[in-house]
Amino acid sequence: MDADTGNKYTTQGRFGRDAPTDTTGDGVDLEFDVTIEIPKGQRNKYEMDHRTGRIRLDRMLFTSTHYPSDYGFIEGTLGRDGDPLDALVLLEEPTFPGCLVRCRTIGMFQMSDEKGPDDKVLCVPVADVRQEHLRDIRHLPEFDRLEIQHFFEVYKDLEPGKSVEGASWVGRADAEREILASIRREEEAVAAAGGDHDGSVPDTSALGVPGHSAPEVRSA
Repeated sequence: MDADTGNKYTTQGRFGRDAPTDTTGDGVDLEFDVTIEIPKGQRNKYEMDHRTGRIRLDRMLFTSTHYPSDYGFIEGTLGRDGDPLDALVLLEEPTFPGCLVRCRTIGMFQMSDEKGPDDKVLCVPVADVRQEHLRDIRHLPEFDRLEIQHFFEVYKDLEPGKSVEGASWVGRADAEREILASIRREEEAVAAAGGDHDGSVPDTSALGVPGHSAPEVRSA
């Protein structure tokens, strides 16, 4: 996320704390919830206001590029940039802002912007059997990978003071390690804040939002 729309740590209030501490090899998947903010094909950049749980229009992209797939964040994480870890979910049809998707990762696009590290985790829905063959970044067709890479390399062009640099792909194992590290950062931030986020956790019952499931490790 490249705009601060409120308290960064409020996902904990809607997120189970039984997060995994490790993965055990190539036969194991880490599963987690991704909250969609921007549907596939959009130029509008929406962000969730973590204080209220509502969707805010941040800006329209200055370039003519569109998001290549649904984009959002991994629940209960704190990335190296101080915001929830960004995620791109490969879906055939776009969902909608606020939609919750149970996912697993196949890789990560490591990049930096004008503020520092800004990693993008590449995900597929756990329940989509048509994408069961995608187990690692090397299984994604090259053109699809290049299309995603091109988007993130140029989508901030024309925006004053913004840039993207130092981009490269890593595989599933590295992506899972960063997710687990981001979960630990979130837990440490919650503990340091006293665990109550200054009372800023929204009452999601009025929004019809159920409790989110914690990440879990499952045999592939």
